[in-house]
This record gives sequence, structure tokens and C-alpha cells, in this order.
Amino acid sequence: MTDPAAIRDRFPVLSTCVYLNSNSTGAVPRDAEHVLTRYWETLRTWRDDVWGGWHEGLDRYADGVAAFIGAPAGSVVTDANLSTLLARVLSCFDYRGPRNRIVTTDLEFPTVPFIGNAFRRYGARLDVVGTGGPAFDEDALVDRIDERTVLVCVPHASFSSGATIDLARLVRRAHEVGALVVVDAFQSVGIMPVDVTALGVDFLLGGSHKWLCGVGTAFLYVRPDLLPRLEPAATGWQAGDVALTFRPSERFADGAQRFAGGTPYPLTSLVSQVGLDLLAGVGIETIRAHSLRCTQRVIDRAGAMGLTVVSGADPGRRGGVVCLDVPDGETVKRRLAARDLICSWRGYLRIGPHIYNTLDEIDEFMDALDQEIR
Repeated sequence: MTDPAAIRDRFPVLSTCVYLNSNSTGAVPRDAEHVLTRYWETLRTWRDDVWGGWHEGLDRYADGVAAFIGAPAGSVVTDANLSTLLARVLSCFDYRGPRNRIVTTDLEFPTVPFIGNAFRRYGARLDVVGTGGPAFDEDALVDRIDERTVLVCVPHASFSSGATIDLARLVRRAHEVGALVVVDAFQSVGIMPVDVTALGVDFLLGGSHKWLCGVGTAFLYVRPDLLPRLEPAATGWQAGDVALTFRPSERFADGAQRFAGGTPYPLTSLVSQVGLDLLAGVGIETIRAHSLRCTQRVIDRAGAMGLTVVSGADPGRRGGVVCLDVPDGETVKRRLAARDLICSWRGYLRIGPHIYNTLDEIDEFMDALDQEIR
């Protein structure tokens, strides 16, 4: 196991500021520069056969993500962003019959409602559940899932409030009525333990550039036993069974590769491999324990300052970010950034420590926040 205290030097950004912004854009390890240099050398001395190595790199990253979330090799595919992959999932289903509802929440990242509404032209009905947050209304969500539901699309953790969902309860209800569950785990994979096999989720989406210390790569897990009957209409030539022979494919590829698109972008997976390997070396249980210590320090300090903590206090249901209701929060965020104290604002002030942060950094940040809001 990699010593968490020894990894700080691997992140150059930490020498320039107090970086508590991993829920928005995570820090990238120094060794990513070597990958970029090698990539440039490849371009500078171009040979067509490099594609073989790039595909091996793409597969290695996808299988590394699979291992990180408790999934078997071959059940994860990558692409440029979550929107692309979510649309591919939704394009597998026929919405013209009575089972045409997509149940979701009112605390989604804009991806889900925008794409869900776009599928209305094919007969899909988006059923949005919630009371405006900051917590999910899980009882109402479960009650709305019935035999008319084809998909349940929910985040594992809210990007705006940090609230989390009891996925096991949701999956049980969805499967009771024959619906499938699509989870946006962008705000949890890398900072919270996620075991897709134990949870029984059907689809899980995420990405590298927040808690996984990478850049510009999204991923999709598909439950392996579902794969043979799923054929996305939004597709690309690399989803075919003989794509790399450059002959026309007549069938979809086996495994999650059938959710691939067109010609892939190898660089972002190659760069993101560095952060994934580092976090896997530390171990998600160690990461989670450190995250809870850091977020508890934020919660305790905020309480002492009289600030409203929007995120849940229960460690068992806490995500990686703590959201604070700070008056004129966006301006406060900018003033903190001017002091090299980096967080983000999305309706609330969002503070996202990761394994590379220290409790001393949390205190330095909260001391400065206390000064700025007085």
C-alpha cells in the first residue's frame, strides 16, 4: 500500500495553493507529464502501428476502473464524457409502450434532465422526484418506481449538496418491478467505496477528472449479464464485433465494448492511468477514512463559525464534499482564491478534500473563510 503522507509531493498543484477542489477538478500527479512527453514523441515520429499500443492503453484503463469499482474486466468502456455514454445507454430502449418512464431526481447534474428530455421525441417520459433538496426524498423516489418505469437515473452523490442516495434500497425496488438503475457516480468513485457487483446496479457512469486524479475521460459500467441484449442505437464503428479488422461489422462486440463510439481518444486514458494507479495503491478504504476525517474537520469548524452545513452530518451517508450555505458565497470563493485557497461554488460553497490534503490545510482554509465572512 502506498503511504498517503508520501504522495503529496506527487501533485505539483499542492505547492502552489491549498487545493480543496477535487469535487470539481482533481489534482493531477506529476508523472502525467512523462505520459504527455511520450505521447508527443509518438506524434513526432509517427508510425501507424502505434494504434495497437493505444488500444492496449485504453483497455488497461477501462479494466483498471472496473477493478476499482468491483466489476469484472470487460464490463467498462470509456469515452470523452458522461453525456455521450448516458445517451448511448438511453438509446438501447424502446419507449413506445406503457413502460416508458425514466424516474430521476431534482438534484441531478444538468446532463440527466437535458438528455432525458431529448428522448421525449421517442416516447420517453421523464418523471422528476424531489422537493428541491438539499437531501434526496428517497421515500418519494421509491414510491414513484413502478411497472411503468423502464429506467431509474440517479446520482450516487449530489454535485450541489453532497447528499448521497441509498443505492441498495433503490436497486431492490427497481428490480422488483423490472426496471433498471443508471447511477451517475462522478461524485463518488475515487473518494467513496463503490462495489457495483455487491450493489447490483445495472449501469454506472463516472469520470476521471474529479476524484480519480485524471483528465478528460468518462467511463460506463454495464452489468455483464445484461450486455448480450443491449444494442445502443447511438453508436459508432468501434462497437462492432470485427471493428479492428476494418471490415464491416454485422453484430455488436461482446462485453462493454458494444457501448464504444467512433475512433477513441487514447491520450486522456493514458494520462488518467497515472492517477488511477496511485489511488488504487493507496486503497479506497484508506482514502475514505481520510476523507471522513477531513470533512468532519470542515463540519466542526463551520459549526463553530455559525455556518449552515448543507451536507449530511452522518458519516455513513456523507460524500466527499462538504457544502456550506455562505452569504454571497461566489464572491467569497473568489476572495479565497485570491489568497491561493481553492474551492468551488454551485449555489453553496463546496469544499472537497482528497487523500493528498492535510488537516492543517483544512484549518488554514477555515481560518481564512472565517476572516472573509466577518
